Amino acid sequence: MNATSSDNLDLNILSDPANVSTVRTSVEQFCAAAGLDLPAQQEVGLVVNEALANVIRHAYNGAKDRPVRIVACRHGSGVQIDIRDWGSGFDPSVCQLPKQDLLTPGGVGMICIQKLMDEVKYLPQPDGMLLEMVRHRNGKSKCSD
Repeated sequence: MNATSSDNLDLNILSDPANVSTVRTSVEQFCAAAGLDLPAQQEVGLVVNEALANVIRHAYNGAKDRPVRIVACRHGSGVQIDIRDWGSGFDPSVCQLPKQDLLTPGGVGMICIQKLMDEVKYLPQPDGMLLEMVRHRNGKSKCSD
């Protein structure tokens, strides 16, 4: 499922929701090795969890057998996480974030991604989407704002 070195993590999974937890754990461990503190590790893990849920739900319409690639690498004083899918290619950054009732399930993935990562880019591909996200090690926990 993965190729790992001290400077990068490369995971290739199927879009089955059962794979999300394993990816989240692997990414959090990579973040720890890259020097992010525990709150940052957990926040990046949450973002990856939400991004994968969005890929499964929106890019693949719930299909459990489609490819997803997750690459994590050191980026300056932090980490970069790339999530590549071969789905619909819809760019969610062109949509206005809806006002969310936090008591209603769903709809908070994009908010988490934008609030918890320092840089976020959606890069449409001819056959899907590439999401690039950066979290800097020296930034304070976004949850403490």
